[in-house]
Amino acid sequence: MSAYEMKPMGSVNVDRVNSSSKEEQGHDATSRSTTSAKMYFFALSYMSLWEAMATNIGLAFYNGGPRAMVWGFFIVFSGVLCQVASFSEMSSVQPIAGAQYHWTWHLAPPKYRRSITWMQGWMTWFSWISILASVNVAANITTTLIVMSYPQYVLQGWHTVLIMWSYMLVLSLLNMYAFWIIPWMELLASLLHVVLWIVFAAVLLTLAPRHPAEFVFLEKANGSSWDSDFVSFNLGIILITWGFVGFDASAHISEETRRASSSIPRAMFWSICLNGALPFGMIIIFLTTLGNVDDLLASGYPLMAICLSATNSIPGASAMVGGFLCTIISVCIGSVASSSRLTWAWARDGALPAYFAKVDPKHRIPVRSVWLPLVIVGLLSLLNLANYTAFSVIISLSTFGLYQSYFIAIACMLHARLTGRIPEAPWSLGRYGVVINIFALIYSAWLGIFMIFPSYLPITPSSMNYALPINALIWLIAIVSWFGWAEKNWAGLDVELINKIVADGERDTKE
Repeated sequence: MSAYEMKPMGSVNVDRVNSSSKEEQGHDATSRSTTSAKMYFFALSYMSLWEAMATNIGLAFYNGGPRAMVWGFFIVFSGVLCQVASFSEMSSVQPIAGAQYHWTWHLAPPKYRRSITWMQGWMTWFSWISILASVNVAANITTTLIVMSYPQYVLQGWHTVLIMWSYMLVLSLLNMYAFWIIPWMELLASLLHVVLWIVFAAVLLTLAPRHPAEFVFLEKANGSSWDSDFVSFNLGIILITWGFVGFDASAHISEETRRASSSIPRAMFWSICLNGALPFGMIIIFLTTLGNVDDLLASGYPLMAICLSATNSIPGASAMVGGFLCTIISVCIGSVASSSRLTWAWARDGALPAYFAKVDPKHRIPVRSVWLPLVIVGLLSLLNLANYTAFSVIISLSTFGLYQSYFIAIACMLHARLTGRIPEAPWSLGRYGVVINIFALIYSAWLGIFMIFPSYLPITPSSMNYALPINALIWLIAIVSWFGWAEKNWAGLDVELINKIVADGERDTKE
């Protein structure tokens, strides 16, 4: 059964969303302004992998140490390649903004299609809200630069909140009223992504003190009080996964991309492949040049400490980290774009209020769905006023939640493959599909187990891993809403609309 012949389980008419016209509401509302090249640069800059490794480098010395970062990279990279290869094939079959929850609907056993899609959709949406909350990283880097440049400055929690709000306001306005410029910004960010790597490598390898190869490749560390080095090693490689999560961002821009069935899978897959060498190289460089480990951990922000150790200049180190901040901001721009399109799709499919499914007819952007995630994150950021740990609880959901989202979609894909229900697509895994899907599932499940372990012992409110309780809350919301309302009232996805979107995605023009 092909993607275009799937029969609906309770048709959902587009008009049920609201009484808006097709031009305001339907799949024709957005323009396909993103070319294949622009989409690739979007994916490349969004998956700023070496920057993510740099952000987390200090945490490696609490679990696993350099050994976990170096050798664990190959485990994570191979697992993520199988995840993204599976998603690339699915996006080639159905390039649509809802991405994995749409693919779950298409590939799940028909008997359980509605319930699995409902659970999948909510987990995916909440996880992307959590990813958007990572704009807090940009705010923290900004405050670090201020503190380094003005030592007399006393940082307060409300300062971080205001900086976050400022970033979110600018990012939202860009996404609502100047979306056409974002692909060009991502192109510049992609170039900066590579140029900065060269700058960091040159400065650190030329000026910074060096550790021997034995330290880089064989040194282990366990500052978390776990008795088992095995557990500590696996907790250490969790740090690497944070940089690789969110590769589905490109898929959520499918309905604004030309020739989406080929553009989206290529962008997703090759952005990971071509990005892979940069983070591994930077891990080696950072571990070689990070200086005194105790000073690094005491600094509060290891990246700045490494740059300062190498340059012996606050302006020089600030310039390096300032460039780094620009790439992080480009990631935040992509997070707003992807989370808003996912929100738009989830509202269009009847799970969120129809109010958020409306597309602004002038700007051809789902403006309301841009605001909703940002308002939610803005309100949650107020937790910083009480305790930073309280806000980090929200961020902790992102990786664990999306890994569950990936697992559900790939499991449904494997079931469909084994039962002969995988349609042909421009980007196909062919005879390797079963092996790749199985390895992706094993990897996702294995890492998922350790994502709920506490990073440090003994467990205290500040050291507790809140991913599991927050995740349980999301599942509770999804299950209660299913049995309380959706089981009887949610008809599922509109197959006719899906087929129109998929067919429309093959055009090579903006309108």
